[in-house]
Amino acid sequence: MVARRARLYDALALLTVIVVIFFDQWTKALVVENLSPPGSKPDIPLLSKYLVVDYIQNNGAAFSLFKDQNGFLAIFILLAIGVVTYLYIRMINSGPLVYKIVFGMIIGGAFGNLIDRARHSGYVVDFISFRVPEINYYFAIFNVADACISVGVFLLFVLVLFGGWHRSTQTSEEHEHASSPSASSVTESQTLQAKEQDAQP
Repeated sequence: MVARRARLYDALALLTVIVVIFFDQWTKALVVENLSPPGSKPDIPLLSKYLVVDYIQNNGAAFSLFKDQNGFLAIFILLAIGVVTYLYIRMINSGPLVYKIVFGMIIGGAFGNLIDRARHSGYVVDFISFRVPEINYYFAIFNVADACISVGVFLLFVLVLFGGWHRSTQTSEEHEHASSPSASSVTESQTLQAKEQDAQP
């Protein structure tokens, strides 16, 4: 039963990777088809003027970091995929579902942008723009893959931080309970009482 559940979790992680890559590539294809070339057509509002579709070609990493360093970025992305895949392999056929989904989001997002760079000779299609014109705030334009990677990394950090703390606290409490003389004597006394009751006719 446990092995079957673990295999199901791994299958769901793979499905997450596929869904992220598909949705990322599909949205990028729609943007390229309808808004090419970049800057030639007006932005498409999604949430009034604060969240809009604004097509750009990004030669940098997520959120336009390391712009015009394609060779470095390709190596960095491959290394990042390798590290995350290695961490996932270490917990294959084990581990909770939430970790599997988070790893699936990160791996799917990384592959989505890597596919984009291979298809477009080094650049990535970015189109999601969050802005607050009233205070002249314009967040870096990003895409679905960037969003999945960022959310996945944030969730992984939270899970490791609080999950590790919870486990260490649990282990500490169990150790204190096991090493407590009073707890040990109470447990022995209860065991003897149970044996005496079983022995009575």
